[in-house]
Amino acid sequence: MAHTHDCGHDHHRPKSYNRAFAAGVALNVVFVAVEAACGFWSHSMALLADAGHNLSDVLGLLLAWAAAYFSTVGPDERRTYGLRRSSILAALVNALILLLATGGIAWEAVRRFAEPAPVSGATMMIVAALGALINGATAMLFLSGRHDDLNLRGAFLHMAADAAVSVGVVVSGAFIVWQGWLWIDPLASLLIVAAILISTWGLLLESWNLALDAVPRGIDPIQVRDYLAQLPGITGVHDLHIWGMSTTETALTVHLVKPDGLIDDAFLADVEHALHDRFGIMHPTIQFEQGDPAHACALVR
Repeated sequence: MAHTHDCGHDHHRPKSYNRAFAAGVALNVVFVAVEAACGFWSHSMALLADAGHNLSDVLGLLLAWAAAYFSTVGPDERRTYGLRRSSILAALVNALILLLATGGIAWEAVRRFAEPAPVSGATMMIVAALGALINGATAMLFLSGRHDDLNLRGAFLHMAADAAVSVGVVVSGAFIVWQGWLWIDPLASLLIVAAILISTWGLLLESWNLALDAVPRGIDPIQVRDYLAQLPGITGVHDLHIWGMSTTETALTVHLVKPDGLIDDAFLADVEHALHDRFGIMHPTIQFEQGDPAHACALVR
């Protein structure tokens, strides 16, 4: 006996972050232009590296913004889940862009160790302090959504890491003014690379796993299986799949063996609510079977 059930909790509309994205993009575009100009004028590799990083963050914000919009597009006959998955792809591309950007920064920093150039430490300090304020303010725009949405967490992590990096550039500029240590400028660039790698690696792994339909972080499939196995009248659970439809929505399909064949909407509604409230699963689809050995399910493993 088969019965599917997929309704209820998935019709909520997530909070819009359009204004946050617009403000973040505008602030960072202006700052990138100012930082790059000051980097060229002051011969600061740290400022130029940070400007390149911030430019990649602008692209990342635009990508995340587009994905946030596409995730709200409803399904059609060809795309039965709509464009929800675009938020996963955006998070993955975002992480890859940042990792690729670190290569050029690290290469130029190493070259500067061999060929140090005069650097204006005072300019570094002023521009980087401005960057810390702008990046910190942008990060705060996504603070409330970072726990529930990988796409927004990517935006938050980029901005928060930038703010911390800018503080580091302020410190290196102070050492140049105080001691004249030109080598500290490329060293700051390498520290920027390290900060990018640390902040991005987790995002890359999680978005990669979601793109491959792995169980989303924070959901224990064993606990889900145990819950389903303990339901009244259920004697078997098989073909359980849990995957992320987007960075905020999780789906489940499963076969449950119920020998008495008694299925009602109240039972299904209770299961649906429990899966949502206990595990954050919004799209459950359940197939019931009576376990007749003469017609055994081919998907039992």
